[in-house]
Amino acid sequence: MAERLVVKITHGPEALERLNQGLTVAAMAVASGVEVSLWLTGEAVALAVPGEADGWQLPLAAPATELRDAVLAAGTLTVCAQCAGRRSLTEADLVPGVVIRGAASFVEEVMAEGTQALVY
Repeated sequence: MAERLVVKITHGPEALERLNQGLTVAAMAVASGVEVSLWLTGEAVALAVPGEADGWQLPLAAPATELRDAVLAAGTLTVCAQCAGRRSLTEADLVPGVVIRGAASFVEEVMAEGTQALVY
């Protein structure tokens, strides 16, 4: 059984249900005591920018920002370096605790023994 879960979310408000599915899985894993690393790419990067996701609400789902904060409180949250660069974002522009890392770091994480990776 995997001891660590890496969740990569590739969609933002244009596909809110996909975004929420990834966030929900990551938050539930954290609540279950699983070590979680959440990666945001593409339009999902907006979730890491303070205030950007405040109005994102999907019926019958927890708010995206609450799920993000639950993951960040007990896991790690990473923004894709190229995605951040395309949006002129630095770590100073992001929610405290969010880091920016590149593809090599993602590959290293998902290839580690005992890790399960999911992409939404």
